Amino acid sequence: MPNHLQYVVFSVLIWLLKPMGAFPWSGLDVVGRRTQRDINCSDNLEYLNGKICCLNCPAGTRMISACTTAREKGQCEECDDGTYTEHTNSLKHCFKCTQCRSDQEIVRPCTHTHNAECQCKLGGFCAPDQACEVCKKCSRCEKDEELVRNCTPTSNTECKKIQPKSGSSSANASVIVPLVLLAVVAIGVTPVCVWRYRRATDSQRSQPGRVKVGQQHSDNCPTEEVRSGEPRRLSCSGLILSRQLEDEQLPKLVPVNGEESLRKCFEYFEEIDVDYHKRFFRHLGISDNVIKSKEHLLYEDRIHELLNIWVEKEGREASLNDLLKALLDLNQRRTAENVKENAIHYGHYFCEEK
Repeated sequence: MPNHLQYVVFSVLIWLLKPMGAFPWSGLDVVGRRTQRDINCSDNLEYLNGKICCLNCPAGTRMISACTTAREKGQCEECDDGTYTEHTNSLKHCFKCTQCRSDQEIVRPCTHTHNAECQCKLGGFCAPDQACEVCKKCSRCEKDEELVRNCTPTSNTECKKIQPKSGSSSANASVIVPLVLLAVVAIGVTPVCVWRYRRATDSQRSQPGRVKVGQQHSDNCPTEEVRSGEPRRLSCSGLILSRQLEDEQLPKLVPVNGEESLRKCFEYFEEIDVDYHKRFFRHLGISDNVIKSKEHLLYEDRIHELLNIWVEKEGREASLNDLLKALLDLNQRRTAENVKENAIHYGHYFCEEK
């Protein structure tokens, strides 16, 4: 075969095989393709624009145009009102803010950098693990149940059955009858105690040189002086019982570490019945406007905030005893007892010695 014919055949073979990939492209093309394929932009910081990496736009903005120089930021623009982006991004449009429903209240308003947060209004709840298309109404405990935990925006009221007391009706009668008898005795003893006390006082006023009758009240019975000069307690057990039956006040508590002890007990007031919390703070002298200003907070946070406001208002006069008395005035004895027991159990308070 002549040389010129071999050359022609060889050229035709090269021309046919090159599109099939049997022969590589030029070295420049190989380098160029590998460079584009191997470009790695930093996650959450950069984005790929052609063959270069551009810096993301900051949170609260969106991208208008990409960069033209590697590792630089393109043109960014702040999100419009009612839209947001929470992270650095290369988005061309911001996200639309969530709108709270009529049965919800705003916990945190929408800004350019974070979405709005909503929660059910007082008296309603939505479980976090369930779709919340509408807030469910909080349950109320039945007559044969007692409250374990108040309803919150994310959980329903918790109740438990009241355990019947052990023993038959005769056993209950054995407890009730003595109480009735004690009450009768108290009613009969009280006038006698008062009469003896007045008689002792009148006799001292008429006899010069005698020491006056010791006038000790509150939990101590009045005393009278006998001829030996030593005072002795009047027979006033009936009077004490009568007073206890009337108002049954809790023992006075003394803080271990002043105001710090008081603030550490705030969490125990979270079990205040939702239906009573406004009345409770009104009773403490907190205005309705202040109470309403905290309604956007979670129930537990709302209790803490309003108690802090009360402490600031009362100053040094703020006392756990006043809070317990307010609960008793609202017939919330169970809550008051629980707060008292927790305060003592965890070492924040102790009972004053009589």
